[in-house]
Amino acid sequence: MQIPTRLKKKKTARRRESLSARLIAAAAVLIVLGLVGGGFLLSGVFRGSAEDSFDARLDFYLDGLIAAATPAPEGGITLQGEFAEPRFQRIYSGWYWQITPDNAGKPGAPDIQVSRSLWDKNIVQTGPHDSHGLIWGYAVGPEGQHLRVLERHIDFPVIRNGKTQGMRGYTFAVAGDLSEVDNDVSDFNSTLMWSFAVLGAGLILAIFIQVRIGLRPLRRVSDALARIRDGKARRLEGDFPVEITPLAAELNSLIDHNAEVVARARTHVSNLAHFLKTPLTVLSSEAAAQPGPLADAVFRQVEIMRRQVDHYLMRARAAGALDVIGSRTMVRPVLDDLLRTLKRIHAGRGLNFTVDCPPNLVFRGDKQDLEEMAGNLIDNACKWAHGRVRVAATRTGGMLDIRVEDDGPGLSPEERSRVGERGERLDENVPGTGLGLAITRDISKLYGGALALGASDMGGLEARLTLPASL
Repeated sequence: MQIPTRLKKKKTARRRESLSARLIAAAAVLIVLGLVGGGFLLSGVFRGSAEDSFDARLDFYLDGLIAAATPAPEGGITLQGEFAEPRFQRIYSGWYWQITPDNAGKPGAPDIQVSRSLWDKNIVQTGPHDSHGLIWGYAVGPEGQHLRVLERHIDFPVIRNGKTQGMRGYTFAVAGDLSEVDNDVSDFNSTLMWSFAVLGAGLILAIFIQVRIGLRPLRRVSDALARIRDGKARRLEGDFPVEITPLAAELNSLIDHNAEVVARARTHVSNLAHFLKTPLTVLSSEAAAQPGPLADAVFRQVEIMRRQVDHYLMRARAAGALDVIGSRTMVRPVLDDLLRTLKRIHAGRGLNFTVDCPPNLVFRGDKQDLEEMAGNLIDNACKWAHGRVRVAATRTGGMLDIRVEDDGPGLSPEERSRVGERGERLDENVPGTGLGLAITRDISKLYGGALALGASDMGGLEARLTLPASL
């Protein structure tokens, strides 16, 4: 099954907005950059050390070669012990020496002497540079090897027939294959790479664990807020680190202030309703005391105003209750109380009530709002039922589903679309203001729910109320 592109984008956005993901990603980038930079630095230091060691070995061999050289009776020079170093005996081994006399190749000049490893080849140095009497450079070996070359010029006496006949200069050269340095550096880099890879993975894992543990108090705050939202707690509870304690204190202060503002708003709304209802009651009494066309018009307008005051008062109270954080109401006790009350009110009609509601069903909202909505629906069913009223409450996902059915005459699809909107009444002979369904619909919308009317299999009306549920 393919995941929708929009869902993938949302998940990616959530990962980018995650504080822990940002911290881990930033730490991982810094670790990788640090290890890569450190790796290049260590590799460079090791290569420099390996090259210095290689040069020191060349210098050692060159000193040994010069020390082994002595003037020959025939006018040249000879090596005592043939400079016995096994590396210079194996042909094309990568280690070579060469002794070149001045004016080599001219009549009377000695021949160029080379190590057995060089066989019949010569060393031709390129890019030489002088350093304290030593000449450093490079050359190409007999088999294409990249050679590091060290030379020094030494003057020896020319001895013929046992007599010294002046001085002749000789250039002593020793060369070594730089592939040894390259191989050592390659082995070091390989070991360094795997070591740093393991180290980097370990550091990133350590950072991941540290971030997860370090941000655990924030997850506790999130869980505590979820408990407040679900109505399981009224305040942030628990011990928090000193860095989180001010945040918890401010959130608790905000919750207290919110509850205080909502309580004050409810008081003002109640006072306003009281002040409006008193003049309306006076007008209604005066109109009833003086019958006539004017009194009838006044009475009708007063009744409309009273119904509107009741309607918007209920909406204002419900909106205020919705802003109270942590509201949580058990559904079954509310339904049982409503049924007991309505059984007494409609005792003369002999109605049969049935209720089906799990005991652990919880409404995420104010108890009075649930009583208002469920009470309006059940009372409306009682008014129209012939003999049976059925109430069922279930939970589907995160929503609460309350169904109220009766075996009355029911409503046509056109009537169902009209009833409840703006308090419209379909039958003036039934007691009531006609605002019950409209108020229920308005309150349910405030909670993100809905009210739907349909046909019941009992023959009458089915009112289905959907509200948010709590754990």
